[in-house]
Amino acid sequence: MRKAALLLTACVALCLLASPARAARQGQDIKCGACRALVDEMEWAISQIDPKKMIQTGSFRINPDGSQSIREVPLARSEGNLLELMESVCERMQDYGEHADPSSHRKSYVRVTSRSGEAMDLTEAKLDSRVTSSLKYACETIVEQNEDEIIEFFSHETDNVKDKLCSKRTDLCDHALKMPHDEL
Repeated sequence: MRKAALLLTACVALCLLASPARAARQGQDIKCGACRALVDEMEWAISQIDPKKMIQTGSFRINPDGSQSIREVPLARSEGNLLELMESVCERMQDYGEHADPSSHRKSYVRVTSRSGEAMDLTEAKLDSRVTSSLKYACETIVEQNEDEIIEFFSHETDNVKDKLCSKRTDLCDHALKMPHDEL
């Protein structure tokens, strides 16, 4: 009996020692997943707006020479539209579930609700209200702290926004590169 108690105590101690690293990794996974989902949702919302629709921006004042500093930009990528999209993008985190890689136990987040109403394969996704609320909170924090960068990336058509915004600009997804391989 005493031997079993010692083994249990050792196991608990090891679990407690591993918990902070695991909790930090899970926190980084949530932040990275929220950033990547935010990019997906913003790109999708932008794609739903007619690319031919334009909006006038600039100053409506008349210059001394009689001209105006007005230019037309696509509505979908205008600052006003992007700000409006950012106000609601984090609400869509409820459409995501958690997927754990069986070999590395790393968490990723996948869309579990179809935008078009078609059936989706959810066998690999875990649906949990704690996960969606954590994703939503992380998304809101990212939007609040990186509003200018988000507008900068989405105001122009850019390739690999996920990598450029979530890894290079904000370091939200670089944690996997900085961890020892045995922790991955």
